[in-house]
Amino acid sequence: MSNKVALIGAGAMGGAIGARLAETGNQLTVFDLDKEKVAVLTAKGATAAPSAAAAAAVSDFVVLSLNSPKIVHAAVFGLEGVAVGAKPGTLIIDMSSIDPDATKALAAEAAEKGLRWVDSPLSGGAPKALIGQLTLMAGGSEQDVADAHQVLRHVASNYTHMGPVGAGQTTKLINQVLCALNFLAVAEATQLALDAGVDAAKIPQALKGGRADSAILQEYMPRYVAKDYRRTGRIDNMVKDLNGAQDLARRTNTAMPLTAVCAEIHRMLTASGLGGEDQAALMEFFKGPNKEIAG
Repeated sequence: MSNKVALIGAGAMGGAIGARLAETGNQLTVFDLDKEKVAVLTAKGATAAPSAAAAAAVSDFVVLSLNSPKIVHAAVFGLEGVAVGAKPGTLIIDMSSIDPDATKALAAEAAEKGLRWVDSPLSGGAPKALIGQLTLMAGGSEQDVADAHQVLRHVASNYTHMGPVGAGQTTKLINQVLCALNFLAVAEATQLALDAGVDAAKIPQALKGGRADSAILQEYMPRYVAKDYRRTGRIDNMVKDLNGAQDLARRTNTAMPLTAVCAEIHRMLTASGLGGEDQAALMEFFKGPNKEIAG
């Protein structure tokens, strides 16, 4: 039996999630302010809705893929938002990456309206969503997280219940700290290899299976070498997540000096106009006056 799923937000990540849900037999109804993004999914079998409320009205699950707590709140509780059309007991699955405290407040407001909430941010990006191999970290009640898996099993190969509402978002911030530091370390090491005359393109294979190996090393060092900046994520989105991690660190009195440096480098690149570029553009930070300018 197929699931009746509303998708609110069909951007790069939401579009990939929606494509996978449509292709795996779910009855998908989509709303996004960008009609061209919706059209991509209707071509794959989804149904377009005129509003978030209309999408929720015909669905048992509502998946959100949005950029900030403010946008999530507007999409759910605003005029023609999800809460206007959703049936009591509808399960909202927020796959956005937002602040844990904001998530708790959103879930509490939803509960007042008889709606359930699971925060399930992701790791793996659009490429993994398209093949159903996302890593998801979920926050919510045991029953709600289990129910959400009816939908999320189509897009994820690793799904972990981390605790109550907000725990998924906290885990995502930890994930982003690890990713950001790894992206930066691999970029720095790539530049050293290039400057020292080592064939950097061979390093991922040379280090495969060793303690320095990682998915980011294997995927991104070749891209750094080739200056392949095709976008699978955005530097300014990482800034948002690192800001969230630093806010959490202040609240918990956790020292995070490496994250502070990494965040400043991301902010510098964003200020220089590279915020919309992929993490591969971190190589731009390491260009000196004699370095080749990326095309």
